[in-house]
Amino acid sequence: MAQKRKQESNQSDARMAEQSEVVAPDSVIFGRVEETDSSAEVPTSPLASQSGSTPSTENMTASEVREQLSIRERQISAIQQLTKSLSSCTSFEQMMRETLEAGIDVLNADVGSVQIYDHQTSCLIFRHVHDPNDQSLLGFSVPVSKGIDGRVFCSGVSDLTNRVRERPDWNPDVDDHTGYETDSMLTVPLKQRYSEPIGVIQILNGKRPFTQSDLEVLEVLCAQATQAMIHAQLHEEAQRRLDHLQALRSIDVAITSSLDLKVTLDVFVEQVINQLHLDAVDVLLFNSQMLTLEYAASRGFRSDALQHTNLRLGEGLAGRAALERRIISVVNLGVDINELQRSPHLRDEGFVVYYAVPLIAKGQVKGVLEAFHRSPLVPGAEWLTFLETLAGQAAIAIDNAALFDDLQRSNMELALAYDTTIEGWSCALDLRDRETEGHTIRVTELTQRLAREMGIGQDEMVHIRRGALLHDIGKMGIPDAILLKPGPLTPEEWVIMRKHPVYALDLLSRIPYLRPALDIPYYHHEKWDGNGYPIGLKGEQIPLSARIFAVADVWDALRSDRPYRPGWSEEKARAHILSESGTHFDPNVVRVFANMDLEHLNKSYKMPD
Repeated sequence: MAQKRKQESNQSDARMAEQSEVVAPDSVIFGRVEETDSSAEVPTSPLASQSGSTPSTENMTASEVREQLSIRERQISAIQQLTKSLSSCTSFEQMMRETLEAGIDVLNADVGSVQIYDHQTSCLIFRHVHDPNDQSLLGFSVPVSKGIDGRVFCSGVSDLTNRVRERPDWNPDVDDHTGYETDSMLTVPLKQRYSEPIGVIQILNGKRPFTQSDLEVLEVLCAQATQAMIHAQLHEEAQRRLDHLQALRSIDVAITSSLDLKVTLDVFVEQVINQLHLDAVDVLLFNSQMLTLEYAASRGFRSDALQHTNLRLGEGLAGRAALERRIISVVNLGVDINELQRSPHLRDEGFVVYYAVPLIAKGQVKGVLEAFHRSPLVPGAEWLTFLETLAGQAAIAIDNAALFDDLQRSNMELALAYDTTIEGWSCALDLRDRETEGHTIRVTELTQRLAREMGIGQDEMVHIRRGALLHDIGKMGIPDAILLKPGPLTPEEWVIMRKHPVYALDLLSRIPYLRPALDIPYYHHEKWDGNGYPIGLKGEQIPLSARIFAVADVWDALRSDRPYRPGWSEEKARAHILSESGTHFDPNVVRVFANMDLEHLNKSYKMPD
């Protein structure tokens, strides 16, 4: 009898030892620490069997216990491995992928997804999907007011169901989209204690029903990952917004520092690709006269076929975006047959996602921004908002360039009108004095050549040309009897004649844009030795432009026929200029003039008899 009691006691100790071996892993995984005494009943494990019921360790064989221990070890290993993986992850995307893959693996499930809440649309966006056969759910959105995943997100309470199609809150939209027939499903919120969820993880299975133990394991995995994901999300949001600000700054600098629209648009398309992580971008400009969209800039295309783009307004997706003034998007170009797919060049590019954004500034369409990506894209509200912001910057750049071009064109037209008016005045003087016809044009050309040889800058050349054309404008105030007199002038007539520089000053000084050109009309009769008029300036007191013009004016006067004498030969006129160096003319100007080739000018003068 004693031996029998001893055997029963040993069997009881063995059973309690087996129970304690099964229970121990629960406290490791789920953080439960339970104190028991020898007289208390040992709690059974919450680890469910594959059939869904909770096994009693008293009824389990040794092989079943070993199988359950193996499952627990695999679960513990998965949690440890996820913790290690998360510590080396540098991005939110990596953390989502690692967490979902760990859940799929440890639960031996079929498919799963990570859905992140988007505040602007109040939807859960599918950000990562585990389905080897279908990635079309990427970017798919589910309102939080619908379905089991929305309820789990709003309540923060996990959900396990093995006959999901019988649930009244089942939302079949996802199955309708993918064709997958969901049976068993686990949905766990991604949240920290006392905080709002950032999304949910959902795992589906068709191999076996899920158990409560499966749900608890997934909850542990999500708890491990959520804090790291939230920190990564906050860091990435801060970094992304900083990058966005820097991108906008770069575009602003390009707009303000360059007047070349091509340079600005090249900076723009580069920033769009870098900040929005796109594969290719182009900008089409709107031609308001032809009502067409024409290529302006691009980046990321494999061929240059797009550079020949010329779309009518309303034609193609870009033409529709411009006409309708709204964003047009295609999330899967392989499924949606449209104008892009009919283009063999774009079909060969392998694009999957397409966006066309109208560029609108001051209520007017300036063009279209086209964005392409060669893999599925999950654009959140912030991504779309920044795309619109960048499009607004491009529209401003195009508008500014157009305004500058219009202003530049207007200035050129105005300058041309000024110069045409000045030439008209000089022609009027030539018509009044037939004997000097052509003098103004010839002397202006010679003055400009001589000024360039003297190193005069281009900015000053504009005023020299105007001054040369108007050098005798003051003669409009000289009576015809004196101006057109065929013989020599009397001393009294010379007094009147020598007033024409003063008349020029009085006339031109009232016109602001001609004031810089006054030096030649007013000072071109001054002499190097101080014996000129109207003031009697000497040497370098005389403006350089007037000193240059004086040589050209006398040269042309000597070479041209006058009523009182015939034109001089080139040799005689050149000798006279050289003889007047240091008295009438600036010696430096004379030296440069003496080395000039005047052959082409000689054809303008009659050969002396």
